[in-house]
Amino acid sequence: MTISSNNNHIQTYLNNDVQLNKTLERVATGLLLNKAADNAASLAISENLRTEASGVYQSMENVNSALAMTQIGDKAMGEQSNILDSVKKDLLQASTDTTSQEGREALLEKVQKSLEQLNNIASQTNYNGTNLLQAGPNDTAASDSQEFQAGSGSSDTIATNSVQANTTGLGLDDLLNQDPSSFDASTARSFLDTVDEAINTLNSERSNFGSTANQLESSYRNLATQYTSTMEARSILTDVDYAKETSSFSKQNILAQVGAFGLAQSNVSQQNVLRLLQ
Repeated sequence: MTISSNNNHIQTYLNNDVQLNKTLERVATGLLLNKAADNAASLAISENLRTEASGVYQSMENVNSALAMTQIGDKAMGEQSNILDSVKKDLLQASTDTTSQEGREALLEKVQKSLEQLNNIASQTNYNGTNLLQAGPNDTAASDSQEFQAGSGSSDTIATNSVQANTTGLGLDDLLNQDPSSFDASTARSFLDTVDEAINTLNSERSNFGSTANQLESSYRNLATQYTSTMEARSILTDVDYAKETSSFSKQNILAQVGAFGLAQSNVSQQNVLRLLQ
Protein backbone atom coordinates (compact mmCIF):
# COMPACT_ATOMS: atom_id res chain seq x y z
CA MET A 1 0.00 0.00 0.00
CA THR A 2 2.79 2.38 0.88
CA ILE A 3 4.72 1.63 -2.32
CA SER A 4 1.57 2.15 -4.43
CA SER A 5 0.86 5.40 -2.64
CA ASN A 6 4.41 6.55 -3.24
CA ASN A 7 4.12 5.75 -6.97
CA ASN A 8 0.94 7.83 -7.12
CA HIS A 9 2.73 10.75 -5.49
CA ILE A 10 5.60 10.44 -7.97
CA GLN A 11 3.23 10.33 -10.97
CA THR A 12 1.25 13.34 -9.71
CA TYR A 13 4.47 15.26 -9.11
CA LEU A 14 5.76 14.51 -12.62
CA ASN A 15 2.44 15.42 -14.29
CA ASN A 16 2.32 18.72 -12.43
CA ASP A 17 5.92 19.42 -13.39
CA VAL A 18 5.16 18.81 -17.09
CA GLN A 19 2.16 21.15 -16.98
CA LEU A 20 4.18 23.77 -15.14
CA ASN A 21 6.91 23.65 -17.80
CA LYS A 22 4.33 23.99 -20.58
CA THR A 23 2.83 27.03 -18.88
CA LEU A 24 6.28 28.60 -18.45
CA GLU A 25 7.05 27.98 -22.12
CA ARG A 26 3.81 29.65 -23.21
CA VAL A 27 4.41 32.68 -21.03
CA ALA A 28 8.03 32.96 -22.22
CA THR A 29 7.21 32.71 -25.96
CA GLY A 30 3.78 34.34 -25.92
CA LEU A 31 2.50 31.39 -27.99
CA LEU A 32 -0.01 28.67 -27.25
CA LEU A 33 1.45 26.51 -29.99
CA ASN A 34 5.20 26.05 -29.68
CA LYS A 35 5.39 22.63 -31.35
CA ALA A 36 3.12 20.26 -33.24
CA ALA A 37 2.55 18.16 -30.13
CA ASP A 38 0.78 21.07 -28.45
CA ASN A 39 -2.14 20.83 -30.90
CA ALA A 40 -1.37 19.39 -34.34
CA ALA A 41 -4.67 20.41 -35.96
CA SER A 42 -4.55 23.99 -34.67
CA LEU A 43 -0.90 24.32 -35.69
CA ALA A 44 -1.71 23.24 -39.27
CA ILE A 45 -4.52 25.81 -39.49
CA SER A 46 -2.26 28.46 -37.94
CA GLU A 47 0.49 27.84 -40.50
CA ASN A 48 -2.00 28.07 -43.36
CA LEU A 49 -3.25 31.37 -42.01
CA ARG A 50 0.33 32.61 -41.61
CA THR A 51 1.08 31.78 -45.26
CA GLU A 52 -2.13 33.48 -46.37
CA ALA A 53 -1.35 36.59 -44.33
CA SER A 54 2.18 36.71 -45.76
CA GLY A 55 0.79 36.63 -49.31
CA VAL A 56 -1.73 39.36 -48.53
CA TYR A 57 0.97 41.53 -46.96
CA GLN A 58 3.16 41.22 -50.06
CA SER A 59 0.17 42.14 -52.20
CA MET A 60 -0.25 45.27 -50.09
CA GLU A 61 3.41 46.12 -50.75
CA ASN A 62 2.82 45.58 -54.48
CA VAL A 63 -0.18 47.91 -54.43
CA ASN A 64 1.79 50.58 -52.56
CA SER A 65 4.53 50.45 -55.20
CA ALA A 66 1.93 50.61 -57.98
CA LEU A 67 0.33 53.64 -56.35
CA ALA A 68 3.70 55.36 -56.22
CA MET A 69 4.19 54.58 -59.91
CA THR A 70 0.80 55.96 -60.96
CA GLN A 71 1.32 59.09 -58.87
CA ILE A 72 4.65 59.75 -60.59
CA GLY A 73 3.01 59.32 -64.00
CA ASP A 74 0.10 61.53 -63.02
CA LYS A 75 2.34 64.34 -61.74
CA ALA A 76 4.45 64.21 -64.91
CA MET A 77 1.42 64.38 -67.19
CA GLY A 78 0.06 67.20 -65.04
CA GLU A 79 3.16 69.21 -65.87
CA GLN A 80 2.83 68.29 -69.55
CA SER A 81 -0.77 69.52 -69.44
CA ASN A 82 0.46 72.87 -68.11
CA ILE A 83 2.92 73.03 -71.00
CA LEU A 84 0.17 72.43 -73.56
CA ASP A 85 -1.98 75.11 -71.95
CA SER A 86 0.93 77.52 -72.38
CA VAL A 87 1.44 76.39 -75.99
CA LYS A 88 -2.25 76.99 -76.73
CA LYS A 89 -2.01 80.50 -75.28
CA ASP A 90 1.08 81.32 -77.37
CA LEU A 91 -0.57 80.00 -80.56
CA LEU A 92 -3.62 82.14 -79.93
CA GLN A 93 -1.38 85.18 -79.68
CA ALA A 94 0.47 84.19 -82.84
CA SER A 95 -2.82 83.66 -84.71
CA THR A 96 -3.92 87.28 -84.64
CA ASP A 97 -2.78 89.84 -87.20
CA THR A 98 -1.98 92.38 -84.47
CA THR A 99 1.13 90.30 -83.71
CA SER A 100 4.15 91.15 -85.86
CA GLN A 101 5.98 88.47 -87.82
CA GLU A 102 9.00 89.01 -85.61
CA GLY A 103 6.85 88.54 -82.52
CA ARG A 104 5.19 85.49 -84.10
CA GLU A 105 8.56 83.84 -84.74
CA ALA A 106 9.59 84.53 -81.14
CA LEU A 107 6.37 82.88 -79.98
CA LEU A 108 7.07 79.85 -82.18
CA GLU A 109 10.55 79.54 -80.67
CA LYS A 110 8.96 79.59 -77.23
CA VAL A 111 6.37 76.99 -78.27
CA GLN A 112 9.01 74.66 -79.68
CA LYS A 113 11.17 74.91 -76.55
CA SER A 114 8.06 74.07 -74.51
CA LEU A 115 7.42 71.02 -76.69
CA GLU A 116 11.05 69.94 -76.26
CA GLN A 117 10.49 70.10 -72.50
CA LEU A 118 7.33 68.03 -72.92
CA ASN A 119 9.45 65.39 -74.69
CA ASN A 120 12.10 65.60 -71.96
CA ILE A 121 9.45 64.82 -69.36
CA ALA A 122 8.26 61.86 -71.42
CA SER A 123 11.78 60.46 -71.76
CA GLN A 124 12.78 60.97 -68.13
CA THR A 125 9.67 59.91 -66.23
CA ASN A 126 10.24 56.44 -64.84
CA TYR A 127 9.70 54.29 -61.77
CA ASN A 128 12.52 51.96 -60.77
CA GLY A 129 13.87 52.03 -64.32
CA THR A 130 10.49 51.49 -66.01
CA ASN A 131 9.58 54.35 -68.34
CA LEU A 132 5.98 55.44 -67.89
CA LEU A 133 5.20 57.93 -70.67
CA GLN A 134 7.01 56.32 -73.60
CA ALA A 135 8.85 53.07 -74.36
CA GLY A 136 12.27 54.17 -73.11
CA PRO A 137 14.58 57.13 -72.56
CA ASN A 138 15.45 57.18 -76.27
CA ASP A 139 12.46 55.27 -77.63
CA THR A 140 9.46 57.47 -78.41
CA ALA A 141 7.09 54.56 -79.06
CA ALA A 142 4.27 53.89 -76.62
CA SER A 143 5.23 52.50 -73.23
CA ASP A 144 4.30 48.96 -72.26
CA SER A 145 1.09 48.58 -70.30
CA GLN A 146 1.79 47.92 -66.63
CA GLU A 147 0.16 45.03 -64.75
CA PHE A 148 0.18 44.99 -60.95
CA GLN A 149 -0.30 41.91 -58.78
CA ALA A 150 -2.88 43.06 -56.24
CA GLY A 151 -3.88 39.80 -54.56
CA SER A 152 -2.90 36.19 -53.88
CA GLY A 153 -4.55 34.75 -56.99
CA SER A 154 -3.08 34.82 -60.49
CA SER A 155 -6.10 36.79 -61.74
CA ASP A 156 -5.89 39.44 -59.00
CA THR A 157 -4.27 42.05 -61.21
CA ILE A 158 -4.82 45.72 -62.04
CA ALA A 159 -3.42 47.16 -65.27
CA THR A 160 -2.73 50.49 -66.91
CA ASN A 161 -2.89 51.25 -70.63
CA SER A 162 0.20 51.94 -72.69
CA VAL A 163 1.11 55.64 -72.91
CA GLN A 164 2.80 57.77 -75.58
CA ALA A 165 2.86 61.21 -74.00
CA ASN A 166 5.34 62.87 -76.34
CA THR A 167 4.98 65.06 -79.43
CA THR A 168 4.82 61.96 -81.65
CA GLY A 169 2.04 60.31 -79.64
CA LEU A 170 0.19 63.61 -79.22
CA GLY A 171 0.43 64.55 -82.90
CA LEU A 172 2.60 67.62 -82.32
CA ASP A 173 5.72 66.77 -84.36
CA ASP A 174 4.70 69.12 -87.19
CA LEU A 175 4.43 72.03 -84.75
CA LEU A 176 7.75 71.06 -83.15
CA ASN A 177 9.44 71.11 -86.58
CA GLN A 178 7.61 74.13 -88.02
CA ASP A 179 9.87 76.48 -90.03
CA PRO A 180 9.77 79.97 -88.45
CA SER A 181 10.00 81.71 -91.82
CA SER A 182 6.65 80.31 -92.95
CA PHE A 183 4.92 80.66 -89.60
CA ASP A 184 2.25 83.22 -90.36
CA ALA A 185 -1.05 83.88 -88.57
CA SER A 186 -2.93 81.36 -90.70
CA THR A 187 -0.37 78.64 -89.96
CA ALA A 188 -0.48 79.37 -86.25
CA ARG A 189 -4.28 79.18 -86.40
CA SER A 190 -4.15 75.80 -88.13
CA PHE A 191 -2.32 74.30 -85.15
CA LEU A 192 -5.00 75.30 -82.61
CA ASP A 193 -7.18 72.25 -83.26
CA THR A 194 -4.09 70.03 -83.21
CA VAL A 195 -3.14 71.28 -79.77
CA ASP A 196 -6.73 70.85 -78.55
CA GLU A 197 -6.65 67.21 -79.70
CA ALA A 198 -3.28 66.75 -77.96
CA ILE A 199 -4.71 68.18 -74.73
CA ASN A 200 -7.69 65.81 -74.95
CA THR A 201 -5.44 62.81 -75.62
CA LEU A 202 -3.17 63.68 -72.71
CA ASN A 203 -6.13 64.22 -70.39
CA SER A 204 -7.51 60.83 -71.40
CA GLU A 205 -4.21 59.10 -70.63
CA ARG A 206 -3.93 60.96 -67.34
CA SER A 207 -7.49 59.96 -66.51
CA ASN A 208 -6.52 56.33 -67.04
CA PHE A 209 -3.74 56.69 -64.48
CA GLY A 210 -6.22 58.26 -62.07
CA SER A 211 -8.71 55.44 -62.60
CA THR A 212 -5.98 52.88 -61.97
CA ALA A 213 -4.95 54.71 -58.80
CA ASN A 214 -8.55 54.57 -57.56
CA GLN A 215 -8.64 50.81 -58.21
CA LEU A 216 -5.37 50.37 -56.37
CA GLU A 217 -6.55 52.37 -53.36
CA SER A 218 -9.74 50.30 -53.18
CA SER A 219 -7.71 47.10 -53.49
CA TYR A 220 -5.37 48.23 -50.71
CA ARG A 221 -8.26 48.88 -48.33
CA ASN A 222 -9.68 45.44 -49.07
CA LEU A 223 -6.29 43.77 -48.59
CA ALA A 224 -5.71 45.63 -45.32
CA THR A 225 -9.05 44.34 -44.01
CA GLN A 226 -8.23 40.83 -45.18
CA TYR A 227 -4.80 40.94 -43.56
CA THR A 228 -6.20 42.16 -40.23
CA SER A 229 -8.90 39.48 -40.22
CA THR A 230 -6.42 36.73 -41.07
CA MET A 231 -3.98 37.81 -38.38
CA GLU A 232 -6.78 38.02 -35.81
CA ALA A 233 -7.92 34.50 -36.71
CA ARG A 234 -4.38 33.21 -36.34
CA SER A 235 -3.95 35.09 -33.08
CA ILE A 236 -6.92 33.27 -31.58
CA LEU A 237 -5.17 29.96 -32.26
CA THR A 238 -1.63 30.91 -31.31
CA ASP A 239 -1.43 33.84 -28.90
CA VAL A 240 -1.29 33.36 -25.17
CA ASP A 241 -3.94 34.74 -22.83
CA TYR A 242 -1.48 35.99 -20.23
CA ALA A 243 -4.10 36.35 -17.51
CA LYS A 244 -5.23 32.77 -18.04
CA GLU A 245 -1.68 31.39 -18.22
CA THR A 246 -0.57 33.34 -15.13
CA SER A 247 -3.50 31.87 -13.21
CA SER A 248 -2.64 28.42 -14.55
CA PHE A 249 0.99 28.90 -13.54
CA SER A 250 -0.01 29.77 -9.98
CA LYS A 251 -2.26 26.73 -9.82
CA GLN A 252 0.36 24.37 -11.27
CA ASN A 253 3.02 25.81 -8.98
CA ILE A 254 0.88 25.14 -5.91
CA LEU A 255 0.10 21.62 -7.12
CA ALA A 256 3.80 21.00 -7.74
CA GLN A 257 4.63 22.10 -4.22
CA VAL A 258 1.85 19.90 -2.82
CA GLY A 259 3.12 16.99 -4.90
CA ALA A 260 6.68 17.51 -3.71
CA PHE A 261 5.46 17.72 -0.10
CA GLY A 262 3.37 14.56 -0.51
CA LEU A 263 6.29 12.72 -2.06
CA ALA A 264 8.58 13.82 0.77
CA GLN A 265 6.02 12.72 3.37
CA SER A 266 5.62 9.37 1.65
CA ASN A 267 9.38 8.82 1.74
CA VAL A 268 9.49 9.67 5.44
CA SER A 269 6.66 7.21 6.12
CA GLN A 270 8.47 4.45 4.25
CA GLN A 271 11.67 5.08 6.17
CA ASN A 272 9.72 4.87 9.49
CA VAL A 273 8.19 1.56 8.45
CA LEU A 274 11.59 0.17 7.54
CA ARG A 275 13.04 1.21 10.91
CA LEU A 276 10.19 -0.57 12.73
CA LEU A 277 10.85 -3.75 10.78
CA GLN A 278 14.54 -3.79 11.66
